Formats: sequence, C-alpha cells, structure tokens
Amino acid sequence: MHFSRRKFIHSSLAAGAGLSLMQVPFAKAGRADGKRVGIIGLDTSHSVAFVKALNAEQPDTAYDGFRVTAAYPYGSKDIESSAKRIPGYIEEVKKMGVEISGSIQDVLAKSDYILLETNDGRLHLQQALEVFKAGKKMFIDKPVAGSLSDTLAIYEASKKYKIPVFSASSLRYIKGLEGIDKAKVLGADTYSPATLEKTHPDLYWYGIHGVETLYTVMGTGCKSVTRVSTPDTDIVVGIWENGRTGTFRGTRTGKHDYGGTVFTEDGNKTLGPYAGYEPLLVDIIKYFKTGEMPVTPEETIEIFAFMEAADESKRQGGKSVTLESVLAKARKKSS
Repeated sequence: MHFSRRKFIHSSLAAGAGLSLMQVPFAKAGRADGKRVGIIGLDTSHSVAFVKALNAEQPDTAYDGFRVTAAYPYGSKDIESSAKRIPGYIEEVKKMGVEISGSIQDVLAKSDYILLETNDGRLHLQQALEVFKAGKKMFIDKPVAGSLSDTLAIYEASKKYKIPVFSASSLRYIKGLEGIDKAKVLGADTYSPATLEKTHPDLYWYGIHGVETLYTVMGTGCKSVTRVSTPDTDIVVGIWENGRTGTFRGTRTGKHDYGGTVFTEDGNKTLGPYAGYEPLLVDIIKYFKTGEMPVTPEETIEIFAFMEAADESKRQGGKSVTLESVLAKARKKSS
C-alpha cells in the first residue's frame, strides 16, 4: 500500500505513546459536514499527533477533509504519568482549533466520528458504551480495554449496537512488512518496550506494540503461550495451531526500540524501523468512511487473550497456558 509521506519525526513512544511531529501551521478546525472527529482522552500524545495531522493547514489528501473539532480531556485521573500530561495537551489542541468539552456527551454532539484515546484502558468500556449508544463509529487506541473481559464486552456491544469498531497499534504498520508474503511465514520474533503499569495486565500497557507486530505477520491461530519474566525482560513464546512458533521480547532497560525477524519459506526478513502514525491514521479515515475494519474483532481479541495467557503463565511460574482457558474465564466474567 502506498502512503504519501508527510515527514514524521520519531523521538520515542514514551509510556502511552510519544512521537513528536514536525511543527507546521494549523488551520482552525472547520465543521466539514459529516467529517467532524471528536477525541475522548487528552492523556496521551497520540491525541496531539492526530490533531496535528488532521488539522494542519495543508493536511494530507489521504485524510479527505476529516478534522478534529472537539475533545474531552479525561482521560486518566489516577495514573500520574498520563494525568500530568492533560493540562499541556489541552493547551496544544486548543491552539489547533479544537474545542474543549466538559463531557463525552458534548463531544458526541459536536462530532461525527470518535477517536477514543484515553490512555487508561480501564475506562474504555464505559466510554465506548456512550459512543455506541450515540450511534457513532470509533477507533479505540491501545489497549482496547484494561482487562480481557472488558475487551470481550466492548466487542459484544459492537454487535449489539451494530456499529463496527476498529482498534490497533501503529506498530502494525512497521516498515519491512511490504515485501512479506504472509502465506509463507514460518515463524517470527518481535520486540518492543514492555514498561509496566500496576493498574493494567503487564503487556497491555506497552508490550501490546510488539505483540501486535507479531500478530500482523503470524495471523490468528495461537493455541498456547509460555512466558519467562525477569525485572528487565519478558519473553513470550506462542505455539500456533499449525506448529509454527512466534516469540515476543519485551524490554524495560536500554534504548526503546521496535522491530523483529520474520522467518519465511523464501528466507528471513527484518522488520523496522517504526513507520510513524500516518499509515494507521489513513486506515482510521478509511474505516470512518466505509465501516470496514482493517483488523477483525477475532484478531484483536486473540491478541489480548495472548497477553492475558502470558500473565497467567507468569503467575504459574512459566507453565504453558492455553488461550482458550483465559478466554473461558473472561467470558464468564463479562457475561
């Protein structure tokens, strides 16, 4: 897929996300009929990055005139690393013509589509239900939710309200994927930072990036995982139904980096570097316009089951844990 390349400058994805973009002039957010985007959550730099791209004076034509018109800031209130960002991000997006709203309902009234950006996954189910009830499509940024049971509940609500929902990490679009025939993938090793947040399952907070890269090349069908965990590193080995293996390495020391190796019938391929937010944002706009989900609910749910099984493996001292066992437990909790 070809993307027009407005230059994005990558610094690092700090806890909850942080890439910086080049400074460009911004036009006041218009009220383009049917193309108003609302944001829920200004506690992540993703929100600011999306506003900078969509509300630029000369935005990429791939965004088709979609603009951010309103934002509700909250958002994490008890995760300090996220909550402390909110005042500064409020001021940044206001300068780009975004109206700050006092409630989710106010944002819904002033937008046609929603970017659910709240960094705290524990709030996503409650916030997503408000969006579903308003009949609006939404992109849910990582993590989909703060638990596997809430993840299942969100997708059940999507069915109930007949509104498709899209969620993905921008690492799904990492460089190096372009030349890979996924039908020939024999296995893969991926890596990303995996910093921890005590309010979330270990890999939900940051390891999700590298796990999603793994699933991008391996696809669904993982049956069981085992996890080796030390204070500095996690290694999760997944066994797929056809005998293929995929591994994720999560790091908590050294320089943050993202990448991997894909083993194919035609030889080994290298993944990386990170491709920025633009490819993801292009897919978000396509989803808003068509309702077609670039990533199926089944794949997203399996990604979160993979990470939950990894947590359970850690609790059991590194024993193999099936994805079906953690899904069964989560289904009971969400029903």
